[in-house]
Amino acid sequence: MADAMWRVAVLALVLACGCPALAQTNAGPSADSPDRPFAATPVASFDTPWAIAFLPDGRLLVTERGGRLFLVTPEGDKREVSPLPEVDADGQLGLLDVAVSPRFATDGLIYLTYAEPGRTGAGLVLARARLVETGGAPRLENAQPIWRQGPQGRRGHPGGIIAFSPDGAHLFLSVGERMRGDGAQNPDAPLGKVLRLLPDGTVPPDNPQAAAGGVRAQTWTTGHRNPYGLAFAPDGRLWLHEMGPRGGDEVNLIAPGQNYGWPEVSNGDTYAGLSIPDHDTRPEFTPPVLYWTPVIAPAGLAFYDGPLFPGWWGSALIGGLRAEALVRVEITPDGAREVDRWPMGARIRDVAVAADGAVWLIEDDARGRLIRLTPAGG
Repeated sequence: MADAMWRVAVLALVLACGCPALAQTNAGPSADSPDRPFAATPVASFDTPWAIAFLPDGRLLVTERGGRLFLVTPEGDKREVSPLPEVDADGQLGLLDVAVSPRFATDGLIYLTYAEPGRTGAGLVLARARLVETGGAPRLENAQPIWRQGPQGRRGHPGGIIAFSPDGAHLFLSVGERMRGDGAQNPDAPLGKVLRLLPDGTVPPDNPQAAAGGVRAQTWTTGHRNPYGLAFAPDGRLWLHEMGPRGGDEVNLIAPGQNYGWPEVSNGDTYAGLSIPDHDTRPEFTPPVLYWTPVIAPAGLAFYDGPLFPGWWGSALIGGLRAEALVRVEITPDGAREVDRWPMGARIRDVAVAADGAVWLIEDDARGRLIRLTPAGG
């Protein structure tokens, strides 16, 4: 209880003080780490898995982009959860993130993000439902969308990552710019933003623009491109990573009201090879703490706070799609630096840390494996 109160106090201090200017580091040229301090044990496989989350009893929820959800034991026994909403599984769209309510023991709720098909394309949806097990068959009851994106679109960069604040009082949702870069700087467009909501999807009265209504009231930060990692560190600070275009993958320290600059600035170039102004040319935008040029295509983000790898405590663990690696980033008071890049031989889509300290990964593949990492020789 004391530890939880300390984390909440740190979070309140961070939110009150805003986001300090931290030094930028380019980790793109980093070399692979020569040794792996862990043993990797495949546990189960899935058809293009996207996200993993732990229930309090140690079992996992795993989403497949095509629209299926599974309840999985640590030993790999899988049971499909039904019914699921209809999803538009096209390109980067589909069934995306899953998160467990901080009060699951009493409310039984889980949260899902997915692309909902519509007349003019697909829109990102945040929904919640009660997970119920009867006779060994898991199912969802009272599934309800609590946030919908509009306008809809036909492609790209949905984001859709969920993070609960350490005290469980607020839900943060990353929303990609759907390859419509102008939306990230449009305060009335639900694109290129991090939203801060109450667990029922309503607007907290202390949001930066709560009185403005609409998207502005929901917005915590803006100017993001393709955010596939959002998580709180053990010290209570909120971090996000997002994919750049040709170069410029970013790790950002998130603070309320900040604008992170996309598409006005980037440490990468357009896919056509045209230059985009760097962050240091526009001081009104908040720059990344760490960036990668060339890119690693980051996906999945978890902060290590377990007992099995004590040297990793407080580090960010990030999956690399392009890099086909697990990346460890050390967070310091004045910045962040990549300290390890372990080749995994597959695109890593998500990362999670279990209560016992084991690290779990999923591969982005039609036969993507769920893998458990434990200390080598342990």
